[in-house]
Parts: sequence; structure tokens; C-alpha cells
Amino acid sequence: MTERRNDAVRRRRIATNGISLDVVEAGRRGDPVVLLCHGFPESSHSWRHQMRPLADAGYHVLAPDQRGYGTSESPSDVDAYGIDDLGGDLLGLLDDVDAQDAVLVGHDWGALVAWDLARLHPERINSLVAMSVPFTPWPAQPTRVLRHIHGDNFFYILYFQDVGPAEAELGADIRRSLHHILWSASGDNFPLHGVERSVAGTSGWLDELHAPEDLDDLPVWLTSADLDTFVDAFSTNGFFGPVSWYRNFDANYERLAPFPASRMTMPTLFVAGSNDLVIHGHPERIEAMQAELPNLRDIVILDGVGHWTQQEDPDGVNAALLGFLASR
Repeated sequence: MTERRNDAVRRRRIATNGISLDVVEAGRRGDPVVLLCHGFPESSHSWRHQMRPLADAGYHVLAPDQRGYGTSESPSDVDAYGIDDLGGDLLGLLDDVDAQDAVLVGHDWGALVAWDLARLHPERINSLVAMSVPFTPWPAQPTRVLRHIHGDNFFYILYFQDVGPAEAELGADIRRSLHHILWSASGDNFPLHGVERSVAGTSGWLDELHAPEDLDDLPVWLTSADLDTFVDAFSTNGFFGPVSWYRNFDANYERLAPFPASRMTMPTLFVAGSNDLVIHGHPERIEAMQAELPNLRDIVILDGVGHWTQQEDPDGVNAALLGFLASR
């Protein structure tokens, strides 16, 4: 009888980098580590379709609720959400399982952390997989670039920069907030504009998103139980921590300035959906990544998939991920 390599998907609390994180884990200690980093507004639950397939393939899988998310610790200072802290948390998880290095997989903000951590500590990352957000060589501070692009129009990342308004808006009705954000950037909603839509005015974000007001109306890839899980994850600490990741965009840019993309010599894979507004209509973002990365092995574009890559098409993502890992 074939031995199951992942007796169970389990959750445990891990002390790392001066804080504690809740981590979902599968597979056996001592097997090669795959570290899964979620984005906004998500949690470790966004990797629910990847945990067992990766463990069955012989990997020790770690998917944390990252700093500020769920019941993981949520520091009260904006500066505590910069790349050195976010990356240090992940390196501490590797230390906890006695792993010298890992396959680092990031989606959305998790992809941004993955790109940065791979430049800062390439010796700890043996392979890199980024989903949705390509490597971006910013020509100046990101908020300056975004203000130049959007002018006086509303843009959510700029709206997030001030402490208070975004937390109040998103926290007023957590279920409605998450429902609208997840719906608006879903491939089901394409070609209506979602999270990257620029709209004149500064009244808030949620009313600018194209999502049904019926909170029981869900994208086909998201169940009511899944939404409940995400809502629970934001009901403890709210949105200050997650939104503060965005408030460190410029500080991260300055921190990474001395570290060129050429440091990322590890095998690299990029996966995104054809209906993801982060890349749709922006071929220059893919071209820049191809020009900058020394060991980009493949770019996989999943047809009809929106921003929530690994949740919307788990079979496509798992095939791309496992194929990449097997071919290194």
C-alpha cells in the first residue's frame, strides 16, 4: 500500500521573527519545503487546493496567515509591515523546520514579497513562483508613479496610503467588503473593470467595484463556506495590518534599490489569468519581466481566469506548479 505523505493538513502556531504566526501545514518534516504566501485580502485558505497535491508530491508545505492577517500577530505600527519584517517572518518559518532553503510561491502581495525576498536573500530561495503580479522594475517610488498615471482619479493603492479611511470602510461590513473585492477581480466578472479601475472621486473603494449587492451571489469558484472562512480571518484584527503592507511600497522600493534583479538566478515561473487586470492589456509588464529575470523558465497564462489565480483554476495552477517543480 502506498504511504500517504500528508497524513493531514494541520494548523499550528509558530514563533518567528519576534511575532507568532498561524501556519497551515502538510507533508513531512525533512521533505523539501514549499512556502505559500497569500495576497490581499486573503489568508492561508486561498491555498486550500494546493496543500494536499504538493504534500502528495513529496513536499513539506507551509502556508502562513501572514503578519496582520487572521489570528496571527498584528503589530500596531505601519513600519512593522515592510519587506524586512514580512520577509523575516518567512525566513523564520524555514528556520523552524530546519530548512536551509525553500520553493517560494506567492500570489498578489505574496508575489511582491517573493520577488523582494528573492533579491534580498537568494541563498534561501531555491525556486520562485509568482502568481498574478509580475516582477516590476519601478522607475521611481511606486506612489509617485501611480499618482502620475492616475492623476486626480481614484486609485485604491493611493487611497490606502492614509491610515484610517480604508480600515473604516472595509471594516464596516467585512462580508460585503470581501464579497465585493473577490467578485470584482474574478474572471467571472471580466471584462467589467474591478480592482484596478480608476474613477474620479474619493468617496471610497467598494462602491466603485462591479459586484452584485446580493451577498449570496458568489463567483463559481467561491463557496459560502469559503467566504465565511475569509470573513472570520478578518474579524479578529481587521484591516490595519493588511492595508499597511501597501503603506510600505515606497520604503520597500528604497530598501531594494541596491539589489538588482540579476540576483534572482533561481528557476522562476510566472502564472496568471488571461482575465487578470494586473496583466490584461499590459504586455509591457510581461516584457519587462522577461527582460529582467535571468532564469525565467516559463510563463503560464490560464484562459478565462481572473485575479484569484490558484482559487479560480486549481487544476491549471497545480499542473503548472507541479510540472515546474518536476522539471527543475
